Amino acid sequence: MAFDLNAYFARIRFTGGYAPDLHTLRQLHLLHTCAIPFENLDVLLERKILLDDDSVFGKLVTAGRGGYCYEQNALLRRALLEIGFQVEDLAARVVMMRPQQMPARTHRLLLVTLGQQRWLADVGFGGKTLTAPLLFEADGEQTTPHGVYRLTRVEDDYLLSLREDGEWLPLYRFDLQPQYFADYEVANHYVATWPASHFRHHLMLCLHVSDGRSVTLNNRRLTAGGEKQELADAAAVYQALRSRFGLRLDSAKHGIDFETFAAAFNLLPEQYLPR
Repeated sequence: MAFDLNAYFARIRFTGGYAPDLHTLRQLHLLHTCAIPFENLDVLLERKILLDDDSVFGKLVTAGRGGYCYEQNALLRRALLEIGFQVEDLAARVVMMRPQQMPARTHRLLLVTLGQQRWLADVGFGGKTLTAPLLFEADGEQTTPHGVYRLTRVEDDYLLSLREDGEWLPLYRFDLQPQYFADYEVANHYVATWPASHFRHHLMLCLHVSDGRSVTLNNRRLTAGGEKQELADAAAVYQALRSRFGLRLDSAKHGIDFETFAAAFNLLPEQYLPR
């Protein structure tokens, strides 16, 4: 199936001209994260997550759903290629929870080359997701619509960090080893099915707002503009999926009825994700 660039533009509400340049990259990056929610519903429902271009497009664009990093960055990658950007596939080790041992490469990200400059693009890292590409340059602070980030060198890797409360929170580290579709298939299967995967035990959604705010949902805790609210039950959470995150749940293939959602949601632990 041919990639429908105009349908993708409509999904993220992008209008106007475009070219393989920095202005277009910045526009797409912000609009994508403000229109297509990060979400892990299919993991909780134990549905198989397919990463080929047609499957990702069908779910995130045609069906009006969201997804996690393997899907989100696959969709952005294909759109960028259609426009004429030079894109490389990379993978990162998530260190945000400060693991005692080095974790596997379980996060998908992109490297975009524009002339003599390279840019890190990533629309799939949950509540810490970049809303603008970062110049691939170590040590300098870079301001985005939703936070200040920096890249540093750690041994032979690059480390992406976010400034929070005056301190630097490490997010993930990566190198420039090219990734292939098979690499993502293996990692996707691992994080979606491994019994201890946090994606299997927590409902996680995030949608950014262009004015710098974000809306997140961790199990029953809804956070919008810094204000936290504990939703009462599965019915309230299900309503929030549509009203706060704009998810369409009526697709014949990718839709989710309330009974199916509630059965999975009510099995989740009561505790929230660590901050």
